[in-house]
Amino acid sequence: MAEARRERRVQQARRGVVVRGEWVTPGMRRVVLGGDGLAGFPAGEWTDHYIKILFPREGVAYPEPFDMGRIREELPREDWPVTRTYTVRRWDAEAGELTVDFVVHGTEGIAGPWAAAAEPGDVIHFVGPGGAYAPSPDADWHLLAGDESALPAISAALERMPENADVRAFVEVAGPDEEQSGIGNVTWIHRNGRRPGEALTETVRGMDFPAGTPHAFVHGEAGFVKDLRRWLRVDHGVPRELLSVSGYWRLGHDEDGWQASKTEWNAAVEAEQENPA
Repeated sequence: MAEARRERRVQQARRGVVVRGEWVTPGMRRVVLGGDGLAGFPAGEWTDHYIKILFPREGVAYPEPFDMGRIREELPREDWPVTRTYTVRRWDAEAGELTVDFVVHGTEGIAGPWAAAAEPGDVIHFVGPGGAYAPSPDADWHLLAGDESALPAISAALERMPENADVRAFVEVAGPDEEQSGIGNVTWIHRNGRRPGEALTETVRGMDFPAGTPHAFVHGEAGFVKDLRRWLRVDHGVPRELLSVSGYWRLGHDEDGWQASKTEWNAAVEAEQENPA
């Protein structure tokens, strides 16, 4: 088993240098990365491209140049960097700049505090991008629904929509201060202290469901994602290939705990909804 793990290919990390940062809202910080480490960054196919940022653990010295292969070979697992997944808000290949939006909850977590304090010249390493969704030009209409964690991908999707596309876009945020301007025709839903996704689910379920073939993107907290997936698959019979549905996070779990159980959880949800009682 140990030999198999060593032989598994480790994706080479890229080095990003903070170019600038700005507060988009009181709870979202935008960080723009640049530098030679972004040369040839292969983004652009999908609107939900994501990267896995590698945050160093305090007090651990890592090899220079930063090499995840060496880190996994030479350091115990508890010293490996902490991984956090973030959606690419924008990739400007001409300028060589990668924009990432971070939800910030004060001093909670790892990535949010880093983004809040990031200054030009700061260095961060990451792997990626991954991705799998972009709006289909063949769809009769589009549904985009998510919370703050999905807002960067929803924003990118709105910018990529075919001309004259029929779009229903719903985003749940904490309150009016977290609304963003200039990202297209979005219905903003305010959480106002309710459970994440509860108000969003009510609104989406209450909309008029158009005729024709939809293409749906539903991402965010796993609980409401499960609910809306069932609504689309079971209540409306939308084929799974026309859905991009995923829990970016789960209430009560950090990313390490959620990622460890996500595959099993997704399989159970799919089995339940493909074979409803």
